[in-house]
Amino acid sequence: MNPEQPTPAYIWLDAEYTDLDMDRAQLLQVAAIATDTQMNRLTTPDQDLNVRIKLNPGDDVSPWVREHLPDLVAACKTDQALDSAQLDARLKAWILHTTGPVPADKSARPVLAGNSIHADWFLARKFLPEFMSCLHYRLLDVTTLKLLWKDWLGGAKFDKENADEVRRYFPGARADPAGKPHDAYYDVQASIAELNFYRTMMLRTTKA
Repeated sequence: MNPEQPTPAYIWLDAEYTDLDMDRAQLLQVAAIATDTQMNRLTTPDQDLNVRIKLNPGDDVSPWVREHLPDLVAACKTDQALDSAQLDARLKAWILHTTGPVPADKSARPVLAGNSIHADWFLARKFLPEFMSCLHYRLLDVTTLKLLWKDWLGGAKFDKENADEVRRYFPGARADPAGKPHDAYYDVQASIAELNFYRTMMLRTTKA
């Protein structure tokens, strides 16, 4: 049996959406960053994606989203917002530019990564099929390590709302990460930092 080849890249994704009910939800904002497996950027910050998705008249959002993300909802009603098909094409072009042609072997493709990434994966499969066709069949969910770190090792919580912590564990973050939690671009940077936090802490624990 041939050993598995190393993962070529992690494609970090975070999304905000209209409703927590995945069957009714539509995308509102998508942010994406590409790193290697050591959480080093593959591109400069100006090539990160941070896109608002168009809300059409009659599209509804949940009361929580309406109350807590009014600026995002307003941005999704402007001419600068993209529809899902435009976003899908842009994401596919971005990943091809960043990681190269899509290998025929799915196991050689980049892996989708993030916090509770199954939710983003569910909506990406629904609204972003061309982008998803470029990716591995596996997912890298930081939440798995969050639970193991807490339940098995009783480790200190990573403070994702602390921008200094985000910059410390993801040196590739923008000097002042834009937004705050529940902003997809902030959250995608925080997810990278959080995985690096667990990696750093667990390696330190095993060497102790």
